[in-house]
Formats: sequence, structure tokens, C-alpha cells
Amino acid sequence: MADKPTIVLVHGFWGGAAHWSKAILELKSRGYDKLRAVENPLTSLADDAERTRKMVRQVDGPVLLVGHSYGGAVITEAGDLPNVTGLVYIAAFAPDAGESPGGISQEHPPAAFENIVPDSDGYLWVEPEKFHWSFGQDLTEDEALVMAVTQKAPLASTFGDNITAPAWRNKPVWYQVSTGDRMIHPDNERRMAARMNPRKVIELDASHASLASQPKAVVDLIDEAANA
Repeated sequence: MADKPTIVLVHGFWGGAAHWSKAILELKSRGYDKLRAVENPLTSLADDAERTRKMVRQVDGPVLLVGHSYGGAVITEAGDLPNVTGLVYIAAFAPDAGESPGGISQEHPPAAFENIVPDSDGYLWVEPEKFHWSFGQDLTEDEALVMAVTQKAPLASTFGDNITAPAWRNKPVWYQVSTGDRMIHPDNERRMAARMNPRKVIELDASHASLASQPKAVVDLIDEAANA
């Protein structure tokens, strides 16, 4: 186990580090003892990238960065540190320089785009009564209810924050496409994956919440990246 990298998991919009709970248990069962999950503020891409960099800098040794959803934009921006050995994208944004998650979403709007609503304080929410359908249609009703009630809303402006220097241009990449994704259009996922020249792409018949609905398949990809 000494040669295994530290796995740093980065969550996306509308959830926190606990979205990785099933994947964490699966990774632990496979001998990954060095696991960390960032809790990002979701206040700006710069803030979230810096929070992630701080966690990576605390690690003495190689790090594999894994990002779900908007967390893919965060690892794209923060993954340039020298001890980062690879990037794994789980149904995630992988913008190029000058691109933002919001701009990419507008190119191919996902099925649940209209279920994202702003509040009076400038935060964006997935409508709770539509969360199950929008975010994780392959989760149980109870799982989706907990996610809906505990969702962590991003500042709306974060959607428009552009990537400066994408780390995927210099790091090995792995990508998981969710073919039933209603939060990021699957064709957008395929396009972003293809242009990164990834070591491997897998497609899962899964919702946006593939990290929770299919943790074993997701961890299979993380495990492969960690051992590459």
C-alpha cells in the first residue's frame, strides 16, 4: 500500500464531500488508506481551486485528483501542482482555457437545466421536488431526498468563471461519461473527454450522481488511474 497515491476527491455543485461516501468505502475496501475529500466553498472557481491546492500541498507524495461535476473544473484549474500524477473526471466539466461550466452548458443544455433556480441572495439551487429526477434518477428516493435537503448551492457567478490554464494539457486523464446525465449533457461529456486525449474513457448507464449510484464502476476507473 505504500506505493498507492493519495486520492483527493473533489465534489461539485449541489453537494459536499459526503457525496463521495460510497466511493470512499469502496476505495478503502481496496486498500486505499490515504483518502481525502475537499469541502469547497463553491463561491468562485478561484476560491475552490485554492482550497483544493491547499489540500494537495499538505500531502507528502503523489496525488491523484478526482473531480465530480463542477469538481472537474476545479481539478482542471488546480491540478498543475507537481505532485499531482493524474486527473480523473466523473461525469464532470473539463473546460479549456477561457471556458466556463456555464458556457459549456449553454452549448448543449442538459435535460434538467430549467430545474436550476436562483434565490434572492445569488445562489443557485436544484428545485428540491425535482432533485431526484434531475440529479440522481438511479438513486433511491431516500438517497435523493437527503441530497436534495442537504444540497450545497453555489454562487451563480461561479458558473461563469473561466479556466486559466487547464491542467489536463499536461497530466494524464481518465474520464467517466454518464449516458443518463440530466445535469451535464452526455454529448458535452463525450466532447470534453475526447479532446483531452484520455488514457481511458468509460460510459456508464448512470445519472449525474454516478459516484453514488455506481460506486464500484467509478472506483474501478479510479483504481486503474492510481495504478497507471
